[in-house]
Amino acid sequence: MSAEESDVIRRAADGDTRAYGTLVDRYAPNAMTLAMRMLKDRRDAEEALQDAFVRAFRALPGFERRAKFSTWLYRIVYNVCATMLSRRGEKDEFVRPEEDGEDAAAAIPSDDALPDAAMESGEFTHFVQEEIRRMEGRYSAILTMFLLQEMSYEEIMEVTGLPVGTVKNRLFRARMLLRAAVLKRFPEHSHGVIQ
Repeated sequence: MSAEESDVIRRAADGDTRAYGTLVDRYAPNAMTLAMRMLKDRRDAEEALQDAFVRAFRALPGFERRAKFSTWLYRIVYNVCATMLSRRGEKDEFVRPEEDGEDAAAAIPSDDALPDAAMESGEFTHFVQEEIRRMEGRYSAILTMFLLQEMSYEEIMEVTGLPVGTVKNRLFRARMLLRAAVLKRFPEHSHGVIQ
């Protein structure tokens, strides 16, 4: 955590709403992406985000700074979204670990198996974003945190509360779903697609 961010967090924890506004501005886009991936509805995602930011502001004086602020905040967003899904009867997909989580962990492709920059034309990028959006929430949320928000497995575990095997399993499955969709739509890129 940078000294600047630490100072902003300290001031926000002391009740400085302008400092907290700075944090909201900085983290709202990624938090909204996570909420959209989980809830699949813009209105619900906006409501969840508003609730999460209010909860975070109230809890900020207790933030112990052992984790990154972003991880702490995304955990709150994740919990608020999981609660909303629970009310819809959809909670199980976010909290139920897969039975084969540890076994799939060994098959996780490396980051260099992702499409290279040359493939990422506007059309390709839009297609990938749409495919991630269409995935089941449990897969799109993990893939969003890993690819777009560049979270580590440990950070994703902190946010979701899931064991590492489940995180790796869901990431593996999400990548395979994305790979299949990309190969179907862009067969000419089969050499550089997620393995």
